[in-house]
Amino acid sequence: MDVEENIQDDGEEAALRINEEEVETMIGVDDSASETGDDEVQFEKQPRIWPEVSTELATRYNKEIQSIRSRFDDEVDMYDTTMVSEYAEEIFDYMCDLEEEVMPNPDYMKGQAELSWGMRQTLVDWLLQVHLRYHMVPETLWIAVNIVDRFLTKRVVSLMKLQLVGVTAMFIAAKYEEIIAPSVDEFVFVTEKGYTKDEILKGERIMLQTLEFHISHYCSPYNWMRKISKADDYDIQTRTLSKFLTEVTLLDYRFLRVKPSLVAAVGMYTARRMLGGDWNEAFIYHSAYTEEHLLPGHGFLVSKLTEENFHRQYVCKKYANKKFLKASVFAIEWAKGHVNDSDAAIEPMVLAE
Repeated sequence: MDVEENIQDDGEEAALRINEEEVETMIGVDDSASETGDDEVQFEKQPRIWPEVSTELATRYNKEIQSIRSRFDDEVDMYDTTMVSEYAEEIFDYMCDLEEEVMPNPDYMKGQAELSWGMRQTLVDWLLQVHLRYHMVPETLWIAVNIVDRFLTKRVVSLMKLQLVGVTAMFIAAKYEEIIAPSVDEFVFVTEKGYTKDEILKGERIMLQTLEFHISHYCSPYNWMRKISKADDYDIQTRTLSKFLTEVTLLDYRFLRVKPSLVAAVGMYTARRMLGGDWNEAFIYHSAYTEEHLLPGHGFLVSKLTEENFHRQYVCKKYANKKFLKASVFAIEWAKGHVNDSDAAIEPMVLAE
């Protein structure tokens, strides 16, 4: 009896080892590479999070924000249960603590032999199509892209498996966020059967192991956008335009070093400028960023919108719909007319090595 149990246990262990080897092979690494750490992207120095400012400037920013907070009268709507005003401040403080923990290395592409930032943009644009096809919630998209970037920070992936990384990340994000998530068979379908069901499921396992199951720690810019929108009483035009602008940042690898709270603020600030509004004390209070903080990011967005053939990106087609007030059409036309106004703002975004 003991002999039979030992044989059964040995068989299960062997099967488990085979499955693990198949997963490693799927993303283009073998056991020897995994054991020595050769499959992981190595960096000598972890880049600091943008914007990098001097201590003196940071102190001045902080004093300005604290001054506004001390005199600004924020009317709390106790009947707005969606904003849970009683706990909102503690919740956002906690989210701010989590921001840096789940940010990818913005220079991870240096460790990828077969990939480029252009390929990443193509992948993200395709994920936007998949996301809209199945009518998933916005957070699913943001979590999926964050998973992709963090995974590529830690693992070297071949070009042939890049789409598999993307579809697996969307599969994981959907299971976490959606009430009714698309099945794995549907994700096989959207890849035009480029990958099998088993490959996606095996990819899910190794992706979660690589990220140590840290999925829920990521908070998308939409969380902060809802907070900032209180400054203009949740104006639908500003909100819709800022949603488009923040989704544009997903395609721009330069925003990988920007915290989600700042991405939301940059999107709202750019939307306000496009619509002729200002960045008054109410916006500074709710976003915790001054206009000086946001000008460089605004310059990045405007330059991205004016790139050649950018209007062909799926995010532009998505927001050209009447449902989204044709936000992309308006934003691109505005950017083309004001791109020269942003030249001075782009220069400070160049980081010192």
